[in-house]
Amino acid sequence: MKPFKPVKTALIGSGMISGQYLKYCIEEMNVLDVVGCSDIIPERAQKRAEEFGIRQMTNEEILNDDSIEIVINTTYPEAHYEVAKAILQSGKHAYTEKMITRTLKEADELMELAAQKKVYQCGAPDTFLGASLQTARFMLDSGIIGTPVAARAVLIRSYHHERFYTGEEKRFAFCPGGGIIFDMGSYYLTALVFLLGAIRRVCGFAQIRDAKRVYQNPHSPHYQEEMLVESWNNVAGTLEFENGVLCSLLTSSESGAFEHGLVIYGTEGKLILADPNNFGDPVYIQLKSGEKQQVPMTHGLANAARGLGVADLAYAVRNHRAPRASGEMTRHVLEAALGICESSKTGAIYSMLTRCQRPEPFRPGYTEYQELVMDL
Repeated sequence: MKPFKPVKTALIGSGMISGQYLKYCIEEMNVLDVVGCSDIIPERAQKRAEEFGIRQMTNEEILNDDSIEIVINTTYPEAHYEVAKAILQSGKHAYTEKMITRTLKEADELMELAAQKKVYQCGAPDTFLGASLQTARFMLDSGIIGTPVAARAVLIRSYHHERFYTGEEKRFAFCPGGGIIFDMGSYYLTALVFLLGAIRRVCGFAQIRDAKRVYQNPHSPHYQEEMLVESWNNVAGTLEFENGVLCSLLTSSESGAFEHGLVIYGTEGKLILADPNNFGDPVYIQLKSGEKQQVPMTHGLANAARGLGVADLAYAVRNHRAPRASGEMTRHVLEAALGICESSKTGAIYSMLTRCQRPEPFRPGYTEYQELVMDL
């Protein structure tokens, strides 16, 4: 392996998901040198800094430190745009937790700013870099199920658990830009784009069920106060990909019956995936004349966690190549989700304005982070 200089990295937004990012970026990814974290609530940043042995910093300290090249943006969905904009304006690469922004206009502005500053605006989810979806891509590209013709994605889960009702920190799933089609649905849309390529048109129906609710956890300072649901929570859509594949997508956070999965149908069989939210779930194929069979993993990183996309960004920076979790893809995924909801409003098919390339897969065989060599 060629010697390389680790990429100095910091994190803004030390809430729930930050712990997963910091743990794996610090402990597993030797291409990254994580030096500090910040938060609008200093006590939260202090807690994370002490937990991982890094500096508690302010946003200004991070943005003004010329040695820091990448900043991970794990703030609330409402803050993604402003924080990412500040990161890019400081001349640093931004990696934003899903979704990239709340509106397509904001996403366009960030992409234009990144181009002006000659830096990258990248983002989650990065589970498509794990063993499951990399294996699925390898099987799909090998032609074992023939030519893909259709797909089905189902995401049913409940957001009614009391942990979403404890306080402002926990109610992100009900805020604008935080509903299931944008939150968990981004994993499914990203997986579909990674496997099948860009989307041409979308249509669908989107609802906000039970918009007025109350905080139900007696330990919450807002107990029994009203809480508004401000994002679509019951969504059914149809996607037409540029390669002609048609896909049915169903997402709902309103049922206690959990179901999740992704199926790609080809002329010779089908490829069956579990939850695109995970890095290492099993992959199955079923050909026309046979039973469903589990596929041996062709790739490693089954036990990866949040931050794999940050590491790939760091390798991209060092090798002057495009990152896989690109801004073009995160913007495209956002537009697809927004387009389904827009179609519900207008009753018309929504034609996509953006496009993106299918990210390059990893070469088969990589099993550990340390094996992600510089030329990947």
